[in-house]
Amino acid sequence: MEKLRKHIEEITPITDEEFESIKPFFTIRRVLKNQYLIQQGDEAKYEYIIMSGIFRVFYLNEEGKEHIVQFATENWWMSDYISYFNQKPANMYVVCMEPGEVLCLTLEGREQLSVTLHKMEHFFRVKLTKGYMALQQRVISLLSNNPQQRYQEFAALYPNLMQKIPKKYIAEYLGVSRETLSRLYSGNK
Repeated sequence: MEKLRKHIEEITPITDEEFESIKPFFTIRRVLKNQYLIQQGDEAKYEYIIMSGIFRVFYLNEEGKEHIVQFATENWWMSDYISYFNQKPANMYVVCMEPGEVLCLTLEGREQLSVTLHKMEHFFRVKLTKGYMALQQRVISLLSNNPQQRYQEFAALYPNLMQKIPKKYIAEYLGVSRETLSRLYSGNK
């Protein structure tokens, strides 16, 4: 739980008493490689903060093709947010790519924390804003950058993920074939 406190304090300082009141809202869950946290059709009951591991958030189109929306690693937040905030069936999948540990937060818990502790409302607003900005930048990159530029941008932003995530998934995330990614990878050594 100390990782959680450090993560919160990157945005807002909290007292020992405040942290003790925050802790009960989070539950720890260990996750195995290839284990799903959310599958299409489930209700996304939790928002997750990653303590360890790497996760992939994706959806499957009608032909069964996987489209990766997000990779997530330590201190990143993830869920199927449309399902989570609207309490409707999920369209996304969240799967663990290497053994990990997450903290789970229900929407009810999130709302209660926001009402009872203004610092947490501020924390959630900042995290949501940063996440929205990152998503918007990703959409702009997909719409305006060529594969080489998208690859270079990903490599610059997430050098640690380049070494840990199979190339197949990086290619899917970038919207290129595995062969194209191999050429891009070879050309940047």
